[in-house]
Amino acid sequence: MDVYVESNFVLELAFSQEQHESCNRIIELSENGKTQLILPAYSIVEPYETMLRHAKKRTEVSIDLAAQVKQLSRSKPYQDEIDALQKVTGLLVRSLDEEKESFRNTVNKLLAVSQIIPLDAKTFVNAGKYQTDNALSFQDSIVYASVLSHLSTSTSTAKCFLNRNSKDFDDPDIEETLNSHGCKMLFSFEQGYRYISSQLRA
Repeated sequence: MDVYVESNFVLELAFSQEQHESCNRIIELSENGKTQLILPAYSIVEPYETMLRHAKKRTEVSIDLAAQVKQLSRSKPYQDEIDALQKVTGLLVRSLDEEKESFRNTVNKLLAVSQIIPLDAKTFVNAGKYQTDNALSFQDSIVYASVLSHLSTSTSTAKCFLNRNSKDFDDPDIEETLNSHGCKMLFSFEQGYRYISSQLRA
């Protein structure tokens, strides 16, 4: 069974978000040879850019907070609260290094178990078409074009595309196109794991 995932799958794992346990179970199925996990190359680049944006914003907040804490530390009425504020500043700084390390580990794990869909000129051309026809963002159109490119050559009898971006991908035309390739789209990794498990049992 071919299991397509995208950028949110990487973020879910890297930052231990609410559905990361289901993501790990999906990876285990691929590690055990029961499924083939398939990931567009762009879905590794895009989460990295997201992480950098968050890191930049968090760094700015920690610098501003540290300056405010220093100012407040001069005022006697706030002495009791200074330690708590300093802990928050330390947490922001520490979280940056921890998330970078987690992201690297997640990517390495996915590279070891996944088939990566390369990003080529044809994918960019098709992405431009899907961006217009399906009102997708530039990023989403690249992911969609990558998945469709692989689907056109897939010989698997069972396929699904797990995508938490229901805001943009929950489109009848997109769903119909995926269905024409025998690929079911699901907007939850928990739901995706249950679906994959039911297909494997069948």
